[in-house]
Amino acid sequence: MAYITIDPKKLKKNYDYLDKVFRNKNIQWSVVTKLLCGNETFLKELLQLGISQVCDSRITNLKHIKKLNPDVETVYIRPPSSRFIKSIVEFSDISLNTEIETIKLLSAEAIKQRKVHKIIIMIELGELREGVMGDNLIDFYSKVFNLEGIEVVGIGTNLSCLNGVLPNQDKLIQLSLYKQLIEAKFNKKIPFVSGGSSVTIPLIFHERLPKGINHFRVGETLFLGTDVYNDEVFEFMENAVFTVHSRIIELHKKPTVPIGELGSNVTGSKLNTSEKETKNPFSYRAIIDLGLLDVDEKHINPIDESVKIVGASSDMFVVDLGKNTVNYKVGDLIEFKADYMGILRLMNSKYIKKELQEN
Repeated sequence: MAYITIDPKKLKKNYDYLDKVFRNKNIQWSVVTKLLCGNETFLKELLQLGISQVCDSRITNLKHIKKLNPDVETVYIRPPSSRFIKSIVEFSDISLNTEIETIKLLSAEAIKQRKVHKIIIMIELGELREGVMGDNLIDFYSKVFNLEGIEVVGIGTNLSCLNGVLPNQDKLIQLSLYKQLIEAKFNKKIPFVSGGSSVTIPLIFHERLPKGINHFRVGETLFLGTDVYNDEVFEFMENAVFTVHSRIIELHKKPTVPIGELGSNVTGSKLNTSEKETKNPFSYRAIIDLGLLDVDEKHINPIDESVKIVGASSDMFVVDLGKNTVNYKVGDLIEFKADYMGILRLMNSKYIKKELQEN
């Protein structure tokens, strides 16, 4: 069975680095844990780093986190569904919201549970995912402030996740000004301006982050060390926190070009053979125990550069070993790096084991 490992030392290095960066700027940050898909082993490693607040888009994951550490503050980061209002109030201390009718349901449930449920109201700044339009902001807040059992603790936005709209000074200043407008209009204090995510971190280093932005929600940069804004890895961070391991289950010297009339494969694609393949008529090809059911081959890369993924089906990948100068054998492991979406799929697969990397 293929498996994925997490390296606790590399994870800690990334966490300590980011924590120092945010502390130096008096920014509170929350770790987005959805990449871990509620895995208890990996969550324990994360929580013991000293995290005080975590975000997730699945209420079952937040429930599990509360079980592991009742003191950690939990944030539900997807606009709540009316179906899960009871669980959201029970297991998330804070939720991100964009719909007044939903907040009314949260209010009623919070009263029922004898709680005060905190909310951050998300504002649309051009990414066209979740968010209240700026023109409707005053009316929206006027209705929310009248609800019992609800405490507005922040204003926020999401950028880059859907259409790739990048954060900049103008957009984040606009978010800060919305916060000042609301506070002045309603004589209410809003503690957090949650305008930061992994993609916003480079603005800190270039001194372009407006002072009003005081809350970040970070996942990818913590787990992968990535500078999402520039699509590269930060110099002082670890990119290989996760490693994917898959075992060779067949290895033979085979033709590089299929023999016979070609139709569509299982994914609906048709093979287009290249001249390079016809000039190298034979190579060593291995089948490994990893498939499209677990991860898209576009989101993983072999660590050994002599290994190339040449095809995939639901339960198997085919890799080209060239002349097999490494002398791979049946039963050997091939290791891969994966990007964020690759790791997310692998973590969500019940067919992939999850283990701690031994150091």
